Amino acid sequence: MVDFTLNANARDDLGKGASRRLRRNADLVPAIVYGGNKEPQSISVAARELNKALENEAFYSSIIGLSIDGKKEEVLLKALQRHPAKPRVMHADFQRIVAGQKVTVHVPLHFINEDSCVGVKQEGGMVFRNLPELEVSCLPKDLPDFIEVDLADLKVGQSLHLADLKLPKGVVIPSLALGDDHNLPVVNIMAQRTAAAADADAGEGEESAE
Repeated sequence: MVDFTLNANARDDLGKGASRRLRRNADLVPAIVYGGNKEPQSISVAARELNKALENEAFYSSIIGLSIDGKKEEVLLKALQRHPAKPRVMHADFQRIVAGQKVTVHVPLHFINEDSCVGVKQEGGMVFRNLPELEVSCLPKDLPDFIEVDLADLKVGQSLHLADLKLPKGVVIPSLALGDDHNLPVVNIMAQRTAAAADADAGEGEESAE
């Protein structure tokens, strides 16, 4: 797992006006830290430092060493509020973690052997990814940076579902406990003709929505 650290400062000047001043005058991002049997704490982080960390995919699902005025806490990034029109983070939410207590986190899926799988290389099919990420539950020490999805043996017309994924030790998918209806398809291989028809239907749906 990649180690991340982020510096922050506690703040008492709260409210929308204070947040605007932070972003405008000091190039800071207002944020909050909560959980861990402690009171929520309002903080600010340097926009440049946060944006650099966000460039790394693993940051979204890794334990972060958050140093607040020199006092370090371990947290997870739980939510980001972005500007609707500009590449700017408006607010961030961090959740404290406690050793021995499970956390629920969305981790990215990494698909391997897409071009060389049976359904593509031998049967001329196309890969359709249905889920880019996955919600998992585990102890902080077991938290993976990503879940690997191996397509090597997948043929045209076949799919891999949540229950088919090989998870690291100690990691579970909470939604699977809700029943078979929640065993969603993660990726499937479609024949070229079927894939083309699916793309056409999707295009028509977008035009209708407009």
